[in-house]
Amino acid sequence: MVDLVAVGEKARAHGAALVLDLTQSLGAMPLDFAAVQPDFAVAACYKWLMGPYGIGLLYADPKHHDGVPIEHNWINRAGSEDFSRLVEYRSDFQPGARRFDMGEKSNAPLLMGAGAGMDFLMEFGIAAIADELGRRTDAIAREAAELGLTHAPIGTRAPHFLALGFPDGLPAGLTEKLAQRQVHVSVRGSSLRVTPHLYNSAADTDALLATLRECLA
Repeated sequence: MVDLVAVGEKARAHGAALVLDLTQSLGAMPLDFAAVQPDFAVAACYKWLMGPYGIGLLYADPKHHDGVPIEHNWINRAGSEDFSRLVEYRSDFQPGARRFDMGEKSNAPLLMGAGAGMDFLMEFGIAAIADELGRRTDAIAREAAELGLTHAPIGTRAPHFLALGFPDGLPAGLTEKLAQRQVHVSVRGSSLRVTPHLYNSAADTDALLATLRECLA
């Protein structure tokens, strides 16, 4: 976990821009943009925002709204919504941060998928999601600790992430045995990455812990 408010204050004190990649937290943890004051923040939709591959989000502080885009395309130019005048090429841009939009942004399936994911998140509220995911990962961590596995406490780790460490090494075939029970986790180095969400049930947790017990027996 990083104290982004403190980092932001230090960055501004030295005239440095604060640029955040929030792909692994936006949608699962609250973030106070007014307190952090990032210059730019980006996030892929396919992680915790529950959206599809191929689309992401960019926040740009208003002081950067006159910046030069990386990609120059017709749709981020001013007046591009008026199709009858598209041949009247303009050098100015859409207002706000829309000058930074990617080309062919008007991809209905992607935008509708991203919107549906955000609707799902807002139905519960990000703070409530963070609290619930923290409760779930903590419960798994306590059970796993009784099996001799290690983990970092919330505060050191984000509430929605749990890395289970195996002092004696990962048991052979662990992830395959879990997949057979429809529990899909992944290995990161020598740890097991466990990231449950609201759609996971108590049966999923039971299957995870039961397989761990079997493999460590």
